[in-house]
Amino acid sequence: MKSLKKLIVVISLIFVVSALSAQTLPPPNGGVTPVGTNTPVGGGAPIGGGLFILLGLGAAYGGTKGYKFYQKKKSSLLE
Repeated sequence: MKSLKKLIVVISLIFVVSALSAQTLPPPNGGVTPVGTNTPVGGGAPIGGGLFILLGLGAAYGGTKGYKFYQKKKSSLLE
């Protein structure tokens, strides 16, 4: 019964979050920028570079965790 309640809460949160994230923000300054164009909030910066940095940092973190685990197992096998 507890797991059913947890499942219902999780599913309802997913629906609420998806409904809230579907709404776009209004443009800043009433939609008028100094050059007269309607640029998106954040200036339309690409996220590709940041994505690769994030993936690289995640791989480095996973590699260090794996190496430490390997060293611990190797030392316990040699004893």
